[in-house]
Amino acid sequence: MAIAGALVAIRACLIALPACAAAQAVHGADAPPVPAYSWRLPPGFPLPVVPADNPMSAAKVELGRRLFYETRLSSTGLYACATCHKPELAFTDGRARASGVTGESMKHGAMSLANVAYNAAFTWSDPRVHSLESQMRQPLFNEHPPEMGLKGAGRAAVDTLAAEPGYRELFAAAFPGGAFPGDTVPISMDLVIKAIAAFERTLISGRSPFDRYVYDDDRTALSDSQKRGMALFFSPRAGCAQCHSGFNFSGPLIYEGSGKAAASYADTGLYDVDGRGSYPQNDRGLIDITHRAADMGKFRVPTLRNVALTAPYMHDGSVPNLEEVIDRYARGGHGFRFQDSRIRRLFLSQEERADLVAFLGSLTDREFVDDPRFR
Repeated sequence: MAIAGALVAIRACLIALPACAAAQAVHGADAPPVPAYSWRLPPGFPLPVVPADNPMSAAKVELGRRLFYETRLSSTGLYACATCHKPELAFTDGRARASGVTGESMKHGAMSLANVAYNAAFTWSDPRVHSLESQMRQPLFNEHPPEMGLKGAGRAAVDTLAAEPGYRELFAAAFPGGAFPGDTVPISMDLVIKAIAAFERTLISGRSPFDRYVYDDDRTALSDSQKRGMALFFSPRAGCAQCHSGFNFSGPLIYEGSGKAAASYADTGLYDVDGRGSYPQNDRGLIDITHRAADMGKFRVPTLRNVALTAPYMHDGSVPNLEEVIDRYARGGHGFRFQDSRIRRLFLSQEERADLVAFLGSLTDREFVDDPRFR
């Protein structure tokens, strides 16, 4: 596919959905209210969906930012959300598998929080988790193994924060509305979770060299190798965009006007422990939730934004670098019945492999990872 033709197709793929959402918002029967929060959205990005019971505000986002880095929200006083979601690593942690307060490893690597506001589902393999608020209860309270370790200790952690005048002022600004004028809502773990979720919804990444090339028409934003890699990525021959589609390179998303969407899951042929395509017994993916044989080895398709910063790769961090990721996909996986049909053997030259890696590097958004608002 010629690069110019590829760019037309890419723009259609990435921009059509937000444009459609905007049209629905303008021409719908009831125009949406003007949001109280002033979003800083990149070109081509639609307005995120916000739960009715957790509206956005600048005060709530600032409180959430503080709490995101608050180590007292862990049983040891040493862990915070930011321990596993470091801004310089696109809000991942550089580990194959995340580590909790006891030092025990989790089953999966920490997923990037870039553009998490648009997710149709959360976690690697549980489609039942549909909001940041519900997802956050897992790291805070789960026990096997513990992450933040607050099961049974959440009230004590909240009371510690509530005893500080600085936090009391922040909570009062973020959650006004008591029974009488001047009252504020009592500080609770529920409000802690809502504030952090509000902050995480602002973690929007869309100013990479790729974005400047596509949305700003900056022809100098990509190198020749990156342009070739982009054309190959979106081509039917490579088929990368069949799974990593949309403006977040992760499949279907949810935003204002989009309607419902189901997250994408795929078995990439990473494991074959029994000669029939099965995955390790303690981590089989979507099948452990649905109990359907067809869901063996299926994990959620992650975003590729900032992917050059988020090594190692796959749900369990078993692939160390992008070159090996491409080599594995080129080999076509194990080929057994559970494997996604979109995974097939590719015949790529060394130059084409290098071009794909170069294109993936063009998805790094330095404005995002260096943004002081997120630190």
